[in-house]
Amino acid sequence: MSRFSSADNFHHGQKERVGVLLVQLGTPSAPEPGPVRRYLKQFLSDPRVVEIPRIVWWPILNGIILRTRPRRSAAKYASIWSEEGSPLLINTAAQATMTQGYLGDAGQDVIVSHAMRYGEPSIETQLAAMRERNVTRLLVVPMYPQFAGSTTATVFDEVTRVLRAWRNLPEVRFIRNFHHFKPYITALASHIRKHWGNDGPPEKLLMSFHGVPRQTLLDGDPYHCECHATARWLADELQLPADRWLISFQSRFGGAKWLEPYTDAMLEKLGKEGARRVDVVCPGFVVDCLETLEEIAIEGRETYEESGGDGFRYIPCVNAEPVFVSALAELITGHLHGWPVERSVADAADSRELAAKARQERALALGAER
Repeated sequence: MSRFSSADNFHHGQKERVGVLLVQLGTPSAPEPGPVRRYLKQFLSDPRVVEIPRIVWWPILNGIILRTRPRRSAAKYASIWSEEGSPLLINTAAQATMTQGYLGDAGQDVIVSHAMRYGEPSIETQLAAMRERNVTRLLVVPMYPQFAGSTTATVFDEVTRVLRAWRNLPEVRFIRNFHHFKPYITALASHIRKHWGNDGPPEKLLMSFHGVPRQTLLDGDPYHCECHATARWLADELQLPADRWLISFQSRFGGAKWLEPYTDAMLEKLGKEGARRVDVVCPGFVVDCLETLEEIAIEGRETYEESGGDGFRYIPCVNAEPVFVSALAELITGHLHGWPVERSVADAADSRELAAKARQERALALGAER
């Protein structure tokens, strides 16, 4: 048996397809200790996520964290779980479906799918499904606006790990970031304005980004800089003066120093200062998840109000809002440039079909079996 795998239904002369894979971080399959434990083990075993040497980290992970944290985390997941399931998975699937529609309406013949870096549907499963549909050109879209080694780079690691076992490799393109993509900033600003409605901007808009250890900044990770750039461009788009917006970092873990200022400390400070209204938005997340719906919308509100604050509002992520999906489709279209995706000209489509049939006939004549 060969060590390299191939499509089960491969035959010469198949129509070549272009595929787009949207990749999110991941989610447990259910808000219960067992599924949460499996998810956390996969997530926290990634050396890009936790850079502590394995000989030190492994006993801590398996002896302490995976014994104690799943039950607590499961309760948090249960507080944000919907009847349909994980909000992150539901909204990511909706983004993929809508993006497929936007690209199709623009005359582009592409296959759009979604995967989770940790959990299901896995990158490996979704790439295998694309291979069965003869995807020979693949655009990978990590759904993180800002690049970080612990998020974006892990997607690259997993995609290449899977493809190393394939016999027939697709041509691959990889979107590194889109923190500077003007349509994304415009879409996010439009989304925020809609939530402000008739009330207008708050006294303070807090932009909370996912945190990473400060050492990664010192080691050359651009994440911190890209978060600040997004915040500045978003504030400019919203026409907010410098004293009306703030930036912070959430979700720190362990005893190491992480990027500052910390979101919980910032909310406590704003509460004690008596800010009349504080809105929190998370421009590093394009889909609501545990870190936004529980950590910010629930725990963040409690921290702010217990510190004396009033008027806390969490602004949801863009999720599957048409204004964002339109921007995402524009981003993807730019990265598909030069690939044969247009299907608006019937003659060109017919020509490709005839060429594919001719290739198959030649291959069979030369000894191929299918």
